Amino acid sequence: MASSPVRDAVKTARLFHALADETRLDIVELLTKGEQCVCDLTDHLDTGQSRLSFHLRTLKEAGLVKDRREGRWNYYSLDRDALEEIAQIIQDIKRRTAGQRAPACE
Repeated sequence: MASSPVRDAVKTARLFHALADETRLDIVELLTKGEQCVCDLTDHLDTGQSRLSFHLRTLKEAGLVKDRREGRWNYYSLDRDALEEIAQIIQDIKRRTAGQRAPACE
C-alpha cells in the first residue's frame, strides 16, 4: 500500500530536519565509520551527554539511526534503509525537474 503524499511530506520533512543541524551532521559523519558507543560520540564531539542525547533522539525519531544496548552503554549506527530513502527522494526530485527551465520574466 502506497503512502499518501501528506504522509510522505511529513516523513521527508522529518528526515531533512534531522539533517539540518551541524551537530547531527557531525554525528552522521562519525557513524559512517561504523557503529559507535555513545561514550565515544561524546568524546569525539566534545559535548555533554544530555546535548548529545537530544541530537541522537532526533536522528533516531527520523529513522536515520538505530541503537542497541550492551551492558550500560548504547551503541548507534546509521540505518542504511533511511539513507536509501533520502537518495530516492533526491533522485525523484531530479527526475521530475530534468529539462525544466525557469520561465522568462517579462
